[in-house]
Amino acid sequence: MTSPSLQPGRGIFRRKPIDTITEDTGGGGLQKSLGLWQLTAIGVGGIIGAGIFSLAGAVANEKAGPAVLISFLIAGIASAAAAFSYAEFAGMIPKAGSAYTYGYAVLGEVVGWLIGWDLLLEYTAIVAVVAIGISGYFNELVGFIGLDLPAWMMGAPGTENGAAPPGSYKINLFAALLCLLIAFILNQGMKSAARFETFLVYLKVGVVLLVIVVGAFHIDAGNYNPFFPYGISGAFAGAATVFFAVFGYDAMSTAAEESKDAQRHMPKAIMYSLGISMVLYVLACLVLTGMIPFQQISSESAFASAFADVGLPVLGAIIAIGAILGILTVLFTFMMGVTRVGFAMSRDGLLPKWFAKTHPVRKVPSRFTWLIGIASALIAGLLPIGEAAELTNIGILLAFVIVCAAVIVLRYKRPDLPRGFKCPGMPIVPIIGIVFSIWLVTFLAPETWLRFAAWFAIGLAIYFAYGYRKSKLNPANTDSSEQ
Repeated sequence: MTSPSLQPGRGIFRRKPIDTITEDTGGGGLQKSLGLWQLTAIGVGGIIGAGIFSLAGAVANEKAGPAVLISFLIAGIASAAAAFSYAEFAGMIPKAGSAYTYGYAVLGEVVGWLIGWDLLLEYTAIVAVVAIGISGYFNELVGFIGLDLPAWMMGAPGTENGAAPPGSYKINLFAALLCLLIAFILNQGMKSAARFETFLVYLKVGVVLLVIVVGAFHIDAGNYNPFFPYGISGAFAGAATVFFAVFGYDAMSTAAEESKDAQRHMPKAIMYSLGISMVLYVLACLVLTGMIPFQQISSESAFASAFADVGLPVLGAIIAIGAILGILTVLFTFMMGVTRVGFAMSRDGLLPKWFAKTHPVRKVPSRFTWLIGIASALIAGLLPIGEAAELTNIGILLAFVIVCAAVIVLRYKRPDLPRGFKCPGMPIVPIIGIVFSIWLVTFLAPETWLRFAAWFAIGLAIYFAYGYRKSKLNPANTDSSEQ
């Protein structure tokens, strides 16, 4: 009895044949330089960031109280459902592009295009938002040491921080320069960039372990009562918020082509990075809510303020500096992710192939990396953090839905394909990922949906005007080297 096949499809639903996917062409390949623990470090770097240093405190104070650790557990379980799906695909299709490539191969070109177009915006916005967040710490540090910088460079137009005289220009200069710095580091080659990322991840994990170990000696069990001050619903509302702190492995999976042994290492790196991050999240939340009453936890600098409250202000300052350096890893992971998605789309002909050209020596997509560096710098420099953050949420959830649905389709359509890792509990586990992601979408504001619809409309116009005709799967394009 032969296995059911996944038909290639026609028109906008034509699919990239999985059996013949290669690592080629159009601009050269990417350098294979990443081992298992470097991949894991990139994943941890993308997951642990502002979530542990500030978001945990905000959720504890406003939504869940000590049950914030339950919020992280719920979000972690939901995220793991999607992570299992990503792991199966990463071991089976070792290609740059992650959700874009998976959707293209299983659900069709227009689905792949939409998810790729979506991730270009989402990941770029995440880079900008994190850069703006770091600049806030930078501004506080500048004020602490008594430096008097010009007001025009201290904040984006419309922000109170860095108010400038009427008629003058304003820009969040530090945030913009930070985006350009990460683009420069990524352009030095993946091997060198990964070393930088790994160092910062070790530093960040060290800071978190310092928080856990020292904070454990200042826990007052009475602070855990009541454990659910906002009810169980508060813990679930908190889960909807912190869910955005427990992904990052999706961006890491875009580096599949740069892995030395993607089929073996990518699934492990995805699971290891999520597992390590969840353990650290839960322990840190347990310490934070045990040190001081949840009503007193700072929403902006939770751990630094908590240690100051228990008489350890110097340690709090060290933690704040470590948090700034550690959060840089989030910038690295997501800028790397968006450049690999764009590279894959360009190589497939859906975007101009000019962007798919790699550096002849460093083997990185330099052109697209600088494009994203400049775009994220403009967003970070000119938009307040609230407006930039609204661009980041809905697309990630849609990517999770697509990947979870695609892994179910492919398991039943092509059970014969070799899989280095299989998502357990098929189809229940991927369905959990789909349901939870759709549920979280209901928490998003109507304005987010309108912006998302506008971005999709622009994307579809570009696809039908350019991508559909230039696609390498278009029968009219017999010459794959067409520029």
